Amino acid sequence: MSSIPDPPNYKKYGVPFYSVAWVPYKSIRFHHKSEEEQQQNHPDQTHSDTDGDNNNAATAERNYVVSAGGGGAGNSGIRNAIILSQFDYTSNSLSDQPVDKHETDSDLPYRMAVHPGGDGLVCSFPESCRLFEWNRKNSNENDSLVVKPSEKVLTQLEDVGQQLALKFNNDGSVFAAGGEDGKLRVFKWPSMEIILNEDQAHTTVKDLHFSHDGKLLVSLGGGGPCRVWDVTSSSVVTSLRKENDEIFCACRFALSNDGNHVLYIAAVTGKGGSIVKWNTTTWNRIVSKPIVRDAISAFDVSADGKLLACGTTQGDVWIVNSASMRIQQVVRKAHLGLVTALRFSNDSRALASASMDSSVRVTTIEEEKKTGGSSLWIILFIILLAIAAYFLKDHPDIKSFITQM
Repeated sequence: MSSIPDPPNYKKYGVPFYSVAWVPYKSIRFHHKSEEEQQQNHPDQTHSDTDGDNNNAATAERNYVVSAGGGGAGNSGIRNAIILSQFDYTSNSLSDQPVDKHETDSDLPYRMAVHPGGDGLVCSFPESCRLFEWNRKNSNENDSLVVKPSEKVLTQLEDVGQQLALKFNNDGSVFAAGGEDGKLRVFKWPSMEIILNEDQAHTTVKDLHFSHDGKLLVSLGGGGPCRVWDVTSSSVVTSLRKENDEIFCACRFALSNDGNHVLYIAAVTGKGGSIVKWNTTTWNRIVSKPIVRDAISAFDVSADGKLLACGTTQGDVWIVNSASMRIQQVVRKAHLGLVTALRFSNDSRALASASMDSSVRVTTIEEEKKTGGSSLWIILFIILLAIAAYFLKDHPDIKSFITQM
């Protein structure tokens, strides 16, 4: 009996993955020519770091997914690498092979944050964080993307231990890093001027996320409360505490339909995974909604705030409508191992997921199915007809009266 082939939007690249993200290709500034060369070739144009490729319709739809992971420092034979793959919406497929694979020797790339303006990505390693930049293979506009180590050294994040959470704000002007040691650091980008330096933010920092306007930063730690920080004043706004047997595992800000900020926290209880929604003015719970019976291992919110995504320890992916908190889409066994990372595309059209089973998957978002409405009325009408037929059968005098009317 032949096995069922994997779908084209699911690929294994031979590396256990711990992080995944979309590459903001249209925002990347390629530096192939010096300013003097660009002025000689285009004397009537003002200088720009962009060489014009991003405005080319043929390349505007290039969709790259970057993922990172590996086997660690041991001699397992599994390499440590940052991998680039390409996704095609038309065929709903990922590239069979990585378009680029940058190996990192014995250092395991764990978490990463992609700069929204195309200014590379920051990746955490066991002791330090490093900056990587985007480039083309052969300086040709039609060549695929590659990732390369930057010459810029992030000295403020050298020899700081394992960083478990990295995040840029929406415009890329602020960068935050949370460590396994519980220390929270927030910097201006790209100057790396320190904004916040909190030694005991948590026992260990598990997750970070900025509000849409960049004014607030939420940090989530192991075992303690979730904290919200005012980025400007570098002070704690509030601490959000768990209830009963909840264990907070991820946090995300989002904009609601009325334009106000809300905060979502994914939690695990004895009954499974749930999502808690918080008001960011009163900091009261709005709703706590059970979503899955399994533990949530990854969580994300779409850029437009309309969708939430949960990955589970069983390899499933659940997509939730944020307004109704109803399940909109489910991918059972999206991965064979636990889902380690989720990331919506910038246009909220797709969701990338990665797993310990060395796989990456891209799930395109389906329209929410309309339920109720006309089908419900049809069912009610049929029931009423059945009741009426039964009633008339047992009451011939009423039936005779109706026929004489």
